Amino acid sequence: MGDFMRIFIHGLDSSSRGTKGSFFRERYPEMLMNDYFGSLEERMIQLEGFLTGRKNLILVGSSFGGLMATLFACRHESRVRRLILLAPALGLVDLSEYYSKPRLLPVTLYHGLNDVVVPPEPARQVAAKLFANLDCRFVEDDHDLHRIFPTLDWDGLLEQRRGET
Repeated sequence: MGDFMRIFIHGLDSSSRGTKGSFFRERYPEMLMNDYFGSLEERMIQLEGFLTGRKNLILVGSSFGGLMATLFACRHESRVRRLILLAPALGLVDLSEYYSKPRLLPVTLYHGLNDVVVPPEPARQVAAKLFANLDCRFVEDDHDLHRIFPTLDWDGLLEQRRGET
């Protein structure tokens, strides 16, 4: 593994054993995952504890996990190398306290155009206010991104090097 850590943060009603977690566990066995429970505040305390002392992080957050990854990156930008957001639930809380200083870390956001759980355009608007280096990709898919998710360039997104396991 490189000098960075890959972390997956699952959605509200999912777990590290869900479809995306299983995908990552199989293909990127060094990727760290945890299961999060409770309110957003409780989950953020769990995430903060899980990431204590860890830096140079590549965070992949799905839906509610995308909101958690975003909050973590806003609070600890210097510890985050890259952020990958999958249909992030950025409209669930007011993030305006973080708008005054756009973060420079690279952020890739994938959102299904047919997402009826988290509307894509409001999530993009919030992300654009938070991140100066945002690559937003609307795709023909729904909230779960099950069709497009396995086809993404995960080696590139996760900075996987040839021969690295």
